[in-house]
Amino acid sequence: MSDAIRHECGLAYIRLLKPLAYYHRKHGTAFYGLNKLYLLMEKQHNRGQDGAGIATVKLNVEAGHQFMHRLRISGQQAIAQVFQNVYQEVNELEKMYPDILKHPGLLKGYLKFMGEVMLGHLRYGTQGRNNVEFCHPFIKTHINPTRNLAMAGNFNLVNTDELFKMLDQHPTTTIRESDLGAMIETVHYYLSMADDTNPAALNLEGVLKQATMHFDGGFVVSGLVGNGDSFVMRDANGIRPAYFYKGEDVIVAASERAAIMTAFNVPIEEVHAIKPGHAIIVKADGTFSYPQILPEKEIKACSFERIYFSRGSDADIYRERMQLGRNLAEKVLEAIDHNLKNTIVSFIPNTAEIAFYGLIKGLEDYLKDVKLQRILNKRYSMTEDEMSELISRRVRIEKIAIKDVKMRTFITEDAARNEMVQHVYDITYGTVQKGVDTLVIIDDSIVRGTTLRESIIKMLDRLGPKRIVIVSSAPQIRYPDCYGIDMSRMGDFIAFQAAVSLLKDRGLTHILDKTYKQCKDAEAQGKINEQNFSKAVYASFTPEEISKKIAEMLKSAEVNAQVDVIYQSIEGLYDACPDNKGDWYFTGNYPTPGGNRVANRAFINYMEQKEGRGY
Repeated sequence: MSDAIRHECGLAYIRLLKPLAYYHRKHGTAFYGLNKLYLLMEKQHNRGQDGAGIATVKLNVEAGHQFMHRLRISGQQAIAQVFQNVYQEVNELEKMYPDILKHPGLLKGYLKFMGEVMLGHLRYGTQGRNNVEFCHPFIKTHINPTRNLAMAGNFNLVNTDELFKMLDQHPTTTIRESDLGAMIETVHYYLSMADDTNPAALNLEGVLKQATMHFDGGFVVSGLVGNGDSFVMRDANGIRPAYFYKGEDVIVAASERAAIMTAFNVPIEEVHAIKPGHAIIVKADGTFSYPQILPEKEIKACSFERIYFSRGSDADIYRERMQLGRNLAEKVLEAIDHNLKNTIVSFIPNTAEIAFYGLIKGLEDYLKDVKLQRILNKRYSMTEDEMSELISRRVRIEKIAIKDVKMRTFITEDAARNEMVQHVYDITYGTVQKGVDTLVIIDDSIVRGTTLRESIIKMLDRLGPKRIVIVSSAPQIRYPDCYGIDMSRMGDFIAFQAAVSLLKDRGLTHILDKTYKQCKDAEAQGKINEQNFSKAVYASFTPEEISKKIAEMLKSAEVNAQVDVIYQSIEGLYDACPDNKGDWYFTGNYPTPGGNRVANRAFINYMEQKEGRGY
């Protein structure tokens, strides 16, 4: 409902533990690995629409033959295009040699991406531009197999400049603008320092311990080394998600648990989260290890993953989103004065559907209690008609808004463009009693509020409701992210705008000036990482005061209905997502020092009216 937040990157890793001929015999195709890689990527396509890429390492290749290959394509249909290219090569080979598909060994020799170690990536770029040069995987090539490296991941680093300075490098513009560029250069630096006299004895665990201790950010990263070793690693705070499955003939890792379960038809108990600070490492000979790479830190797994990004088909995420909705029921009942008879509940957009079901269950629980009490209180005097009416009472649910065919407007003039945007959704007429009913609409989050103000609320108002109550299953988003989600400009957030407006209303703008000075002084002293000074912007107000101001800001002059906004509480978030306490978007409590710097830098940018990210 609010302005769309672009999804995170997605990772897919597959290590075949048997020769290709084994999969041909067992599954009827030597393309088992490639087919599964495609499926694993498609099941995570929600995580990246800017581009896709794959890399493959072939094991036991004769000297002089290429053992590492990579293909990257940018654009919204990138996954399909990548694999169309791969299978086009297969089709051309089959035309020349009709029986070639029966010979896995020959296929491996002829086809670039027929290998045993595979890496796939779906990209949404929060750093760099969206052309193919920034698509993962990145590669570093060398004549020595142990110094060839392909890497991809789901992450943001906030200290890329520091990494390049540490390495005393002056990279090209493309690498400089990518945090993966800094990451692969760092890992490759330590990889090149490792003893390469015996490729089979490469200490990849030691390389990762040396390299990743320098990273500040949230990351899940995978790497393929030319000698056949490979790894998938997760940051020490567990900010970004990663899961793995180890079977008899395959090892798999991905950003989403449900993707592994679906692609490989395995039960939930066999798919494990990679522990924070740990890595799965597979040697060229198939030996598996699961070492701790970074010292333990407080687990701060991203809660916004659960609210918005990850697919709801995961069992835990489904339950959590249901609970997020259920936790809002009491607030909604208070807002509507417990008048469910004249209240219609719905959701926009589709990503809020599971939270909507949870909200409905919470409201139904209240309604059941009301029915029971009334029956007990009037069990001797209630007529049959009264009893029938009471039992049949339900929470009113309607499909209020339907997303129409994707509308594209080529108008650049703001007023005309806003008018067109209002019609992205179509409304269901005849569902609302004009001037009587309240519309309760739940969303998963409200970030900027632009689409709400310019489109959704105006559209809902055409139905003639008495009130419109916008409900967010997430708490107020107040602070920027620097760990992989594109929410980096503090001035964009409707909660921040509301707090600033309240400061102006109450003559407290000196707080902005004081906070700006604190940020600038800390930056000059090299202490900008130590404290998040921007918290002071919100300190004078309760969440309810900010919500009320947001509602005022979202209601334009032509809207007749009363508009209210309800947000999830921090306590409600913790209750629903007990294992994902990464809440810096809402509280400003960042798990790494770089987060404080990003928040302070974003505030400085706001005060100085500068565009761009805080990292």
